[in-house]
Amino acid sequence: MKDIQLATLVIRYAGSNTPPSKELPEAPVGWGWSLNQWRSFRWNLTASAARPNPQGSYHYSQINITRTIKLVNERTTVDGKLRYALNGVSHIDTKTPFKLAEYFNIADKLFKYNVIGDVPPPSSVAAKITPNILSAEFRTFIEIVFENPEKSIQSYHLNGYSFFPAGMGPGKWTPESRKTYNLLDTVSRHTIQV
Repeated sequence: MKDIQLATLVIRYAGSNTPPSKELPEAPVGWGWSLNQWRSFRWNLTASAARPNPQGSYHYSQINITRTIKLVNERTTVDGKLRYALNGVSHIDTKTPFKLAEYFNIADKLFKYNVIGDVPPPSSVAAKITPNILSAEFRTFIEIVFENPEKSIQSYHLNGYSFFPAGMGPGKWTPESRKTYNLLDTVSRHTIQV
């Protein structure tokens, strides 16, 4: 275990003469506090204000999920170097940008789509380094499950899109995990830590 290090900072607003509290609350310890904090971020459904509504996603509890992609990250060694992989693939960019290769119809010479499947391979399968691009049909509602068996946190960013993180918790994900999802008032995000 790593040592817990604490620091205290006092922010004083311009013109304020109020001293800080003499007793500060205890600092959070462990991942349980962080998990509970994440669960506490919710839409205020009693406020009458505009809310994001791309393709009716404000009512995301009524969306029929047409595809589930389970992504499990791993720390591995490939050719003697430390690599991180999703479902057994450590991503590498091609010399030609992907969209440019598609535009000029040369994508099949540079990379293959769907190198990884919607479920992770057995842990006995060695990781490989290759471009990793998943295809999806237009207007498909995809449930993406991130699973992190490592002891460090991984951040995932969906560039250009927002998503509704409906559930989070320790352990391995199963379809039964859907019973714990927040399908009412979760906040849309672009980045999440797992």
